[in-house]
Amino acid sequence: MKLNATHSVAPSRDLVRLAANLEHAGCDGFNFADLSHDALLAASVAATGTTRMAIGTAIALAFTRSPTALAYAGHDLNRACEGRFVMGLGPQVRPHIERRFGFAWSEPVKRMRETVLAMRAVWACWQEGGALDFRGDIFNLSLMPPAFRPEATEWGGPPVYLAAVGPKMAELAGEVADGLFVHAFATPAYVREQLLPAVERGLARSGRSRAQFQLVYSAFIADSTAAADPRAARAQARNSVAFYASTPDYRRVLEQHGLADLQPRLREMTRMGAWADMAGEIGDEVLDLFCVGGTPAEIAAGLGERWGGLVDQISLGIDFWLRHGETQEWQDAAARLRGGK
Repeated sequence: MKLNATHSVAPSRDLVRLAANLEHAGCDGFNFADLSHDALLAASVAATGTTRMAIGTAIALAFTRSPTALAYAGHDLNRACEGRFVMGLGPQVRPHIERRFGFAWSEPVKRMRETVLAMRAVWACWQEGGALDFRGDIFNLSLMPPAFRPEATEWGGPPVYLAAVGPKMAELAGEVADGLFVHAFATPAYVREQLLPAVERGLARSGRSRAQFQLVYSAFIADSTAAADPRAARAQARNSVAFYASTPDYRRVLEQHGLADLQPRLREMTRMGAWADMAGEIGDEVLDLFCVGGTPAEIAAGLGERWGGLVDQISLGIDFWLRHGETQEWQDAAARLRGGK
């Protein structure tokens, strides 16, 4: 199992040093998210400070960029990383696409399929020297003059991972992508019974096996050493679980555990502005479905027990890596987790 770090940060010289420190601590991958900063730009800066660690986006927004724009960024980043870049894409929800970015909305699974296939068609055009000819319902690409073709490289286009909460997008990932980002608001039971069978259906259509595909889980943790009061970490995690549980898209995860009625109750609290009261709806039993807590060694053991043999990579937040990445306790615990012990 590989262990990654995730971050959302403004590109800076400090990011180069941070990436180098993570690599020195044994981190296997450093991923950036499109939240308040541009993930692709941050990845390009971090790449300059590393020689071994994978650099990726988890995730970059697919529906706010054209397939060709994504292809240029992916090509250049993979060259800068010497084949270590991972293009992670996600859809984002309709209000953000329409009202924050000003793009038209369309059916997300269909649009993501065409985005990935069109992007791969652009990469193939550059690598193989042929004509660009992609025809879909959303995208039609047929123009790529020589002056606009970057040079072919030994690495070509990077692997593509997709983010998915529901089975339809997970099935698409199995069919057209190289990996799947599993949201933190997920449980082993949900992944095993809902997402993994969908991935397998997609892999069967593409003629590939599970061994040729990566499942990456973004861990929900409560680090008991992060504050003077160990209960503070669980309280913060409780707030996060309440926020995600209020979202309609994540109701399907709650349904897996007979908790479907929790989502509309929390949703109504968001409409009332009762944000401070939402955590009170998350009991210990619900919190422990999603969150692993304790010391670094306890967190590693808990993640291994829950996710070992199910996912291929686990991503932890940058704050955890900064606190513990080079400590002997984490180095020993991470070695056991990577080795499945």
